[in-house]
Amino acid sequence: MKTTSAYLLTGLLAFTLSACAGSYDGSSAQPAKMEGGMLVGSNGMTLYTFDKDVAGDGKSVCNGPCATNWPPLLAAAGDHAAGDWSIITRDDGKRQWAWKGKPLYFWIKDQKPGDTTGDGVNKVWHIAR
Repeated sequence: MKTTSAYLLTGLLAFTLSACAGSYDGSSAQPAKMEGGMLVGSNGMTLYTFDKDVAGDGKSVCNGPCATNWPPLLAAAGDHAAGDWSIITRDDGKRQWAWKGKPLYFWIKDQKPGDTTGDGVNKVWHIAR
């Protein structure tokens, strides 16, 4: 025979699962969040876009030494695109997140969350908003 607390726990669990079911899109986690008007990774670090990437073409032109300085926001094998989020395949075969068609990157010289030292570098790198 179940106690009152067992019934309450079962009901709470059912409510929680039903509330979450509609929002789950199969990805392991949201790849980034909007904070202070800019996109930041799960580590809190600022994300950037590159003017030489053409939105929507599904390609990053930042490879090799460029990707060393501007590490891509990588997608895990089980991650799935949803809404404004898409996943592109890089030249090295890795999967990279894109926001509204623009691939996203970190900047190696940003040292802590909130740093935005990559904004405006060579007039082609910009904070993702």
